Amino acid sequence: MAKPTFAMYWAAACGGCEISLLNIGVQILDVDAAFDVVFWPCVADFKYHDVEGYPDGYIDLCLFNGAIRNSENEELAHLLRRKSKTLVAFGSCAYEGCVPGLANLTTNSATMRAAYADCPTADETRGQTPQLVTQVPEGEIRIPVLYETVRTLGQVVPVDYVVPGCPPEAHQISAVIAAIISGAPLPAPGGTVLGAGNVALCEECGLAKNVKQITRFHRPYEIVPEPGVCLLEQGLVCMGPATRAGCGALCPQVGMRCEGCYGPLDGQDQGARMLSAIASVIAAGQPGLEEAELEHEIAAVVDTLADPAGTFYRFSLAHSLLRRARVS
Repeated sequence: MAKPTFAMYWAAACGGCEISLLNIGVQILDVDAAFDVVFWPCVADFKYHDVEGYPDGYIDLCLFNGAIRNSENEELAHLLRRKSKTLVAFGSCAYEGCVPGLANLTTNSATMRAAYADCPTADETRGQTPQLVTQVPEGEIRIPVLYETVRTLGQVVPVDYVVPGCPPEAHQISAVIAAIISGAPLPAPGGTVLGAGNVALCEECGLAKNVKQITRFHRPYEIVPEPGVCLLEQGLVCMGPATRAGCGALCPQVGMRCEGCYGPLDGQDQGARMLSAIASVIAAGQPGLEEAELEHEIAAVVDTLADPAGTFYRFSLAHSLLRRARVS
C-alpha cells in the first residue's frame, strides 16, 4: 500500500519553521516512516516542475511556511494549493505575516533605498538595485516581482489548518503530526488552528498578577524584572493578554516579555486587544482632575511606549484589521 505524500515549502520567512520540524527529535523518524516526501526543497533537490507534474490533490499533507512577499511565493501558493489535499499554514509568517509583514508599514521604494543606498558600505555598487530582468552571456535572468503589500497564505489561497508560532513549539508539532499519522479525527478544515488554545497566554502564565498600575513603560534592556511577577505590571510590554496560548508561556517564565508570535485569539485584532490591556495598567489622574490635565498625564505615560505599531503588530500586521499603513 502506498504511503501518504508529504511536502514542505519555505516562502517569505527566516527558515526557523523548517528547523523546528527537526526539534521533534526521534519522532522525525515516524514522519519518514509514515510519509513519502515528494517536495521539500530545503532538504532535497526538488524542482518546481516536479510538483507541476503531479496530479491535482497528489500531496496528502503540505506544510507551507512563510508569507507571500513576491510573485514566486504567490505562484507556489496556488500550485501547492492545487496539488495538496491538506494545506497547512505552518508558523507565524504563513498564518499572520509575522516580521516580513512589518514591510507593510512602509513602501518598496523606501525598503530598497534603505538596503541599497542609505546603508553604510564601501562597495562601489551603492545605489544599484536588483532588476527584474538581466541579460547575461548564458541568457536571461529573471527574479520575482516584489509586492508592495505582504499577505498571509490565507489571504491568497484557502487554508485547511493553521499551526501558529515563531516557530511552532516541538510539542505542538508532535501532537499535530501524531494525530495525522494515527488517523485521529481532526477539526473541520477552513483555517482551523491546531495545537494551540483559544485563551490568552496569561491563562497559562504562572507569574503573579497583582493588578499594579504603572507610570511608564520600559524597553527590555532598561530593567531587570522582578522574578515571579507579571511583566506588564512592571512596565514591560508583554503581549500575553492579546496572544493565543499554546507555547507554555516560555518567554515570560524567564523574564522575557511575550512578543505575540502565536497571534490573536479567534475573532480579535491583536493590537486593539493590547491597547485595551495597556489602558488598564496606566496610572494617571486623581478624582476631580480636569480632563485636559488627565489627558496630559496619560499622554506622558504613553510617550514612554516605544514603537507601538511594531510592538503590537510585530507578528500580526498583515493579518490584522489594518493590513498595512497608508504611506505616500
